[in-house]
Amino acid sequence: MPATKNALIRYKVLDKCFRNPGKRYFIEDLMEECELVLAEIDPDTNGISRKQIFNDIAFMESAEGWSIELDRPRDGRRVYYRYVDPTFSINNMPVNELELIQLKSAFQTLSQFRGMPQFDWMEELLAKLQQDMLSPALRSPVMDFEHNPFLMGIHHLGTLFNAIVYQRVLLVSYQPFELPEPGDVVMHPYYLKQYNGRWFLFGYNPDSDRSDWNLALDRIKNIKESDEPYIENQRIDWQEYFEDMIGVTKPRPGHTEEVILHFRGRTGFYIQTKPLHGSQKSQWLDSDTLEVRLDVMINYELERLILSYADSVVVVKPMSLRERILQRLRHSIERM
Repeated sequence: MPATKNALIRYKVLDKCFRNPGKRYFIEDLMEECELVLAEIDPDTNGISRKQIFNDIAFMESAEGWSIELDRPRDGRRVYYRYVDPTFSINNMPVNELELIQLKSAFQTLSQFRGMPQFDWMEELLAKLQQDMLSPALRSPVMDFEHNPFLMGIHHLGTLFNAIVYQRVLLVSYQPFELPEPGDVVMHPYYLKQYNGRWFLFGYNPDSDRSDWNLALDRIKNIKESDEPYIENQRIDWQEYFEDMIGVTKPRPGHTEEVILHFRGRTGFYIQTKPLHGSQKSQWLDSDTLEVRLDVMINYELERLILSYADSVVVVKPMSLRERILQRLRHSIERM
C-alpha cells in the first residue's frame, strides 16, 4: 500500500484509539480523532474519508505494516475497533518497511553534509540499514541534490560548524585570489552560508570591526583555535541579513533599489518559474517580453547573474546598473 500524506500521523492516532479500553471507537470516531490531530497541523485539511481509514486499518493489519490483531465487536449493527491485546502498541514494534523508507529518505538528505565530522555516523548507520533491513528495491536513491564533494575547503565545514556551536575564536590562514601568500585572520564565527555551490563563513573580525566579515571556505588554508574570549553576535539576524540581496556580498552603505529587467523569449518563461529573488514581481509586456521588478541591493552577485543571461536580458533601471553592465559587456567584446 503506498504511503500517503500524513500516513504515519494517522497510524499513531489509530493506535492510540485501539489501545484505549475506556471508549468504543466506531469508524466515525476514528475519522474524527484523525481529523482533530491533522487540523492542528494543517488548518486547511480536507478531512479524512471512511475509505482512507479502512485502508489505514488494512495496512496496519498487513505484514508490510505491523501485523496488528484487531477485535471488531458489534453494538447492534455498528462495529467498533480495539486491540485483541490492550497492551499492544505499534510504538513497541520493530521498524517497518514504511518507516524504513522514510528513514532512508531522511538520511539521504542529511548525507549531503558529507565532509562534516559530526555527521560521519550517518554513513555507517545508513549502510547498516541497507544491509540488514532494507530490501534491494529500496536501496536506490530517488532524490539527488546539487553537491560537489571535491569543492576546495569543504573539509573545513566540520571545524567551523563546531566553532560556531561551541563559541570558539579562530585564527584562520586565508589567501584571497589576488594575494600570492596567505595571511592570518582572526574570526569570531557566527554563520555558515552556501551560495552558488560555494560556502562562506560569516563572523566578527576585530581588525575591520565588522560582525559580517566573510571568508570563502575554498580560500582557507588552515584553521587554529585561539585563546581569545569569544564575542557573541549581538546585532545581526542572519535570516533577515540576506533577505534584501542576491548572494553574500552586502554593499556599504547598504540600501535596496528598484531594479527593472526585461527578459526575452524562452528565458522569460524560465525566470517566471524560477524567480531571481523573493521580491520579484513580473508581468508580460507582450508575447516575447517579461518585465521583472526586484527590490534588492545592487552588488557583485546581481551583476554576475544579469550577465549570465547575455543577449536575453535588458537592464531598464537603474541607469547606474545599466551602465555597469554595458561597460562589462564592452570589455568582454574588446578582449575577444
